[in-house]
Amino acid sequence: MSMEDYDEFGNYIGADLESDEDDIDIGDSSAAGPSTIPSAPAAQANAGGYAPLEGLEEDEDDDMDGDDGMQMTLHGVDGTAGNQVVLHEDKRYYATAEEVYGADVEAMVQEEDAQMLTEPIVAPIKVRAFTVQEKDLPVTRFDRNFMIDLMNYPSMIRNVMFGGHIHHGKTSLVDMLVFETHQITFDADAPVRYTDTHVLSRSRGVSIKAGAMSLVLQSSKGKSSLVNIVDTPGHVNFADEVGSVARLVDGVIIVVDVVEGVMCGTEQLIKHCMREKLKMVLVVNKVDRLILELRLPPSEAFFKIKHTIEEVNSVIASVDADDSYRLSPERGNVAFASAQMGWCFTLRTFATMYADTFGSFDVDEFAARLWGNIYFDESRRKFTRKAADAEGKRSFVHFVLEPLYKLYTQVMSEDSEKLRETLAELRITLRASAYKMDTRPLLKVVLEAFFGPSTGLVDMITEFIPSPVDAAQTKIAGTYTGPLQGSVVDSMLKCSADGPTVVHVTKLFHTSDAQSFRAFGRVMSGTVEVGQRVKVLGEGYSLEDEEDMILATVEALMIDESRYTVDIQKAGAGNLILLSGVDASISKTATIVDSTLEDDLYIFAPIRHITQSVLKVAVEPIAPSELPKMLDGLRKVNKSYPLLTTKVEESGEHIILGTGELYMDCVLHDLRKLFSEIEIKVSDPVTKFCETVVETSALKCYAETPNKKNKITMISEPLETGLAQEIEKGKVTMRMSNKERGKWFEEKYGWDLLASRNVWAFGPEENGANVLLNDTLPSETDTKLLGSARESIKQGFQWGTREGPLCDEPIRGVKFRILDASLAQEPIYRGGGQIIPTARRVCYSSFLLATPRLLEPVFFVEVQAPADCVAAIYTVLARRRGHVTRDTPKPGSPLYTVKAFIPVLDANGFETDLRTATMGQAFCQMSFDHWAVVPGDPTDTSIQLRPLEPAQGQSLARDLVLKTRRRKGLSDSIAVSKYLEDETIIAISASGNADLLG
Repeated sequence: MSMEDYDEFGNYIGADLESDEDDIDIGDSSAAGPSTIPSAPAAQANAGGYAPLEGLEEDEDDDMDGDDGMQMTLHGVDGTAGNQVVLHEDKRYYATAEEVYGADVEAMVQEEDAQMLTEPIVAPIKVRAFTVQEKDLPVTRFDRNFMIDLMNYPSMIRNVMFGGHIHHGKTSLVDMLVFETHQITFDADAPVRYTDTHVLSRSRGVSIKAGAMSLVLQSSKGKSSLVNIVDTPGHVNFADEVGSVARLVDGVIIVVDVVEGVMCGTEQLIKHCMREKLKMVLVVNKVDRLILELRLPPSEAFFKIKHTIEEVNSVIASVDADDSYRLSPERGNVAFASAQMGWCFTLRTFATMYADTFGSFDVDEFAARLWGNIYFDESRRKFTRKAADAEGKRSFVHFVLEPLYKLYTQVMSEDSEKLRETLAELRITLRASAYKMDTRPLLKVVLEAFFGPSTGLVDMITEFIPSPVDAAQTKIAGTYTGPLQGSVVDSMLKCSADGPTVVHVTKLFHTSDAQSFRAFGRVMSGTVEVGQRVKVLGEGYSLEDEEDMILATVEALMIDESRYTVDIQKAGAGNLILLSGVDASISKTATIVDSTLEDDLYIFAPIRHITQSVLKVAVEPIAPSELPKMLDGLRKVNKSYPLLTTKVEESGEHIILGTGELYMDCVLHDLRKLFSEIEIKVSDPVTKFCETVVETSALKCYAETPNKKNKITMISEPLETGLAQEIEKGKVTMRMSNKERGKWFEEKYGWDLLASRNVWAFGPEENGANVLLNDTLPSETDTKLLGSARESIKQGFQWGTREGPLCDEPIRGVKFRILDASLAQEPIYRGGGQIIPTARRVCYSSFLLATPRLLEPVFFVEVQAPADCVAAIYTVLARRRGHVTRDTPKPGSPLYTVKAFIPVLDANGFETDLRTATMGQAFCQMSFDHWAVVPGDPTDTSIQLRPLEPAQGQSLARDLVLKTRRRKGLSDSIAVSKYLEDETIIAISASGNADLLG
C-alpha cells in the first residue's frame, strides 16, 4: 500500500478495502466490529499499550445504516488496524493510576514550579529518634522474670539516687553496675555512659537528664535485691532533675572525686537530701588519680582521702550536728572506687579478700582496724594506737593502699612474663591475648579480676538505705499534704500492695520520637495495672477546687532501663515505674489515684527545688504561621524540664525562664529540634526581677471599693532578715496550727503573741516570701465582718504580690499589715468583685510609700583553676560587677578554689570570658544564691538616662525598671497617686509632701 492512499492528515483516501467481516459505517462512531478493533485487554496484551477505546460499543445490528461512504482504517497504537475517528483529547496511550495501583490511590497533578526545588516530590520517610535506644532487649546476667517477681516484695527493694558534682563519676559508676549485670562489650576509648540517652548528653559529654536503671544485684552474702537506681546530672543548672528524683527515692549515694573534693554541686545535694530526710552513703571515687596523676605516696594519699571524707561530714554537720549522720569507712557507709577501672570496695570487702587468702578470721574485727589512727606493728604482728617507730604505717596504708599501688605499678611497668608471675601469686589467670592489650584495657581487666564484682557497694546500699517499707513513715510525713490518718494513709504507711492505688509522679520522660510522654513515678500504695481507670490530680488540685483533675486510663506499664523498657502488667507499692496514657494533664508533678476512690483526696506537695529559674528569654517563630507549632513545642518542653517556666506577658511576648545559660541552650535546642521542628527568634537574655521595700510606709494607706461601702487601711514594711528564705524552705507554713505557727514566730523572730497568731497568708504562693498580717483591734473593727471578707482580701494580696507596681515583677520580703477595715453589713456589697481589686490597690499604695527598691538575682560562682590563673579570675569578675568572697588552695592538689558572687544580669558570657582569660584552665559553676538590692531609687524621675549608654551606679535601678516596663508595654510613669483616694492626694499635697506622689 503506497503513501498516495493517504492525505496530509493521515486519512485513507485510496480504493475500498475488502473485508470478510461486516462492513463498518464510519458515519456511526458508536458502531464497531468486534474483530477490527481489539478490546482493551487484548490490545494491552498484544503491544503493552492502549488503543483509542473511548466511545466504541458493539452494534447489535449487523446491517449498514447508511449509504456507502468514505471507507478508512484507523491504525491503533498497538499496531493493529482500526478504522474509527477518535479525537486527540480522547486518546489514551498509558494506563491510569487507578488501573495500575487500584481504586484507593489518589492521583495528584501539580503545575510546574509549584513546589520548591529543595523539597522532594515524594518526601522520604523521616525517622524521628532523639534518644539512644537498644534495638532489642539486651542479654542480662539475671532472669528478668525473677526481677519482676522481686517487685512483689517491697522489703527486698531499694530506691536510690546517684548524686554529686559534675564529672565526679556518677554515670561511670552506674556503667560499672550495668557491665556486671548486662552482657555489653567494654570500649576503653568510648565510655558507654549508659544512662545518657539524650542527644545533647551524648554530644556534649554532660548529663542533662536523669536516667533510671532497675538491676538485680547480689550482696557479698549472695542475697539478691532489686535496686532501682536513678543517675542524676551533676551540673548545677540541672539541679531540678535532682530535686524531682529525690522525692521518689529513699536514699542517695554521694559520689565525690577524691582530688577535687566537695564542690558546690555536692554541697547543694547534701543540704537538699538533709531537708528531704534521705539516708546518705558516700563513694570516694577516682582513687587511682592519686596514683596516676598526683603521684602521691601512700601515706599522703591516706590524708587526702581522709580530708575528702571530712569535707563531706563538715557540710552534713552544718545542717545537723547529729552524729548518726556521720559518714566514716569503719561504719561501713563509705566505699572507695575507680568507676572507670571497674572496681569498688569497702573496708569489709577488702578484709574478706584477706580472709579468703590467708585463712578465716573475724572479718568485721579486722575491717574495724583498717581506718583511722591505728598502726600495724609488723614485728609483733599487732595493731596499736601509736606508731612503734617513725617509720610506722597506718593500717589503711599498709593493708589497702600499698597493695593497690603495687598492683598498678606492676601492670603499668613490668613486662608480660613478670606480670604473669605476679598475677599467678594473686590467683589471677588471664588469657594470653589479654597480655597484648594496651595498658589501660589491661589495667581494667586485671583490677576487675582482682576485686571481683562490686558487692561492697551493694552491701552498703542494702544495709544503710531503707526499703520502701521502712522509709514509708518518713516519706509520707514529709510530702503528703493530707492528714496522716484514714484508709489511704494507712495503706501508704504500710506500703501495702492490697490498699487503694496511689502513685506519686514527679518526672515526665519523652519517648524516642518525642511525640508523647511517659510519667515516671513511685507506687506509694496499692497496685497499678494496665487498663486501670485512674484520677490524675495536678498540683492545683484541692478539696475546694477540683478543677485540676481528669480521668485517664493506664495504657502501659514499664520498668525504665534508660535505653530500653521492660513491659509489665502490674506493679505494687514501693516500685519506680513508667506509665503511659496519663500525661495529658501533667505539667510538673501529679498524684494518681484509683478512679473508684471516693474518700477525701489529697495530693503530694509540689517539689521544693534546690535552685530557681531566674534567666529569661523571649521567643517567637520566624514564620508567623508557625506560631501554633511553637506553642505546642513550649507546652512539651515545659513538661520535659522540671524547673522551666513558660508564660505570655501582657505585651504578647512568649517568655521562657530557666536556671542558666547551658540550661536555656538545651531548652531551646529541644524546642527547635525535638518538639517544634521550626526556626525561632530568641531575644537577648534578661533576668527575672523582684520588688521590695526598705522602710515602713510613710502614712496609712486606705482604699475604698467602687461602691463606696467598704474601706481597707494598710501599711507595709520590710520582713526581718532571713524570714523570707525560711518561709520559702517550708520551715513555717499555713498548714501549721495557729498555735504552732505563733510559737515559731515568737521564738525565731520575737513577734508578739497577737501578731504571730494573726498571720493570714503568705504570698504570692503558699510558700511565698511575703506576709499578710491582720493587725486590727477587735474594739475598732467588726471581727465577724472582717472574717467574712478574709478570703477576698487574701486573693487581692496574692494578686498584688504576684505582679508588683514597679514593673509587674513579684514582690518579695514585704509584710503587709491590715490596720483597719470598714465593711458593709449586707453581703451583696462586700463580694469578691468589690474587695479583691481594692485589697490589691491598697497593697500597691502602701508599697510605693515605703521606699520601694528593685531586687536582682545573684549567682554564686565556684571556680577551680591552677594558682597562676587566680589573678585573671579577679579581673574578669570585676568587669561584671562581681566580687570574690573566698580564695583557697585545694589541699593535696595543685588547684585553687575561688568562690564569688556575680549578678545574673552580668553573668551571660562569663564562662566564655573566663576560659579565654585563663586559656581554658579555669572551670566554673554558677547557681542562683540570693536576691540583692539594685543600687538607686527606681522611682526617681530626676535621673537622666542617656540612650545607648550603660547605666552606672545609682541610676541602674531606674534604668532597669524603665527598660522592663517598656519591654512589657507599660508606661514610664510609676505614680502612687493612681492607687490613692482623692482625699489622700489632696491631704498629701496640702502637707507639702507632694514628692511622695511621684
